[in-house]
Order: sequence, then C-alpha cells, then structure tokens
Amino acid sequence: MATVLSVSGSPSASSRTNRLLRHLDQRLTAQGHEVIPLDVRTIPAEALLGADFRHPAIVETTELFARADGVVVGTPVYKASYSGVLKALLDLLPQYALTGKTVLPLATGGTTAHVLAIDYALRPVLNSMGASHIVQGWFTLDQDITVHEDGSLSVAPSAGEALTQVVDQFSAALGRTPLLAVAG
Repeated sequence: MATVLSVSGSPSASSRTNRLLRHLDQRLTAQGHEVIPLDVRTIPAEALLGADFRHPAIVETTELFARADGVVVGTPVYKASYSGVLKALLDLLPQYALTGKTVLPLATGGTTAHVLAIDYALRPVLNSMGASHIVQGWFTLDQDITVHEDGSLSVAPSAGEALTQVVDQFSAALGRTPLLAVAG
C-alpha cells in the first residue's frame, strides 16, 4: 500500500491532537499502509526557529516528506490558526514538498468557533505546497477526545464516526493515481 507521513503539529507530547493522530495511525496501519509518525516538537528548536535548512533534522524531515505518498497533518488550533511549530516546519520545507501527495488535514480545538481554521488557514498553505489532492479534513472538539489513565484514547461516537469516514476516504484516495501523473 502507501507510505503515510503522520505529522503532529502540537507543541505538547501529551496533547489530545498528538494522541488522536497516533490513534488514527493505527487505523491506517491496519488498512495496510506504512505509517511514519512525525512529532514536529521533537525537531530541535534552533533548527526550526533559526531556519537552518541544512540542519540534519530538517534534511531528514524533508526526506520523509519526499518519501511519503500521503501526509496527515494534525494541529491544535490556536488563535484561529494552526500551531506555530507546524508553521515553522512548513516554512522550512521546499515550496512544492507536497507535489503528488494526498493530504488529510485534521485539527483539534476547544470551541466550534475554530472549525474553519482547516479551510481558511491550513488548506491554503497545503495547496500552495503542491498537494495533488487534499481530502476533506476534520475538526474535533477537545471535549470529544478522552485520554484515560492507562493512556488509551476514546473519541465521542459522533466525532469518532466522522473521523473514521475521513480517514477511510484518505486511505481510498491514496490508491488512486493523481490526474497530473496520468497527464504527464
């Protein structure tokens, strides 16, 4: 199947966003995809904030994007936009790092007032980076994500059903040949 890069743009290791992505990674793996998790917060700050394109961590991350057939991008919403650490990473990637890739944007936040952050903040950046297909994204309220004492995660039924649907649509889209590839 496909290689999927699952990018968590959360600055916190214990965030709901990060845990939700890793939960969804399991579904993609069960569908036969190779999933490579990438937590942006683990990239050295001096590389991200210093815009060090030659830093080994940035070079390695750029190679992961190049290798992937599809990319899941998850972010908490802060001030009606995606996270700063995700912005710092996207700024360091080549302009067309998503060319030929299928992309699934996901976001989490505390209020439905931020639901449009995917379409008005994140999607335009992903599109400008050359994504061949950006599937329908999904915004999940923090209150719909429960992290249990044992570290397991549960998602409220309505949000869980919607997430399953968008992940399955993303998975199905990975099997299609992009129109640009057919025309070329």
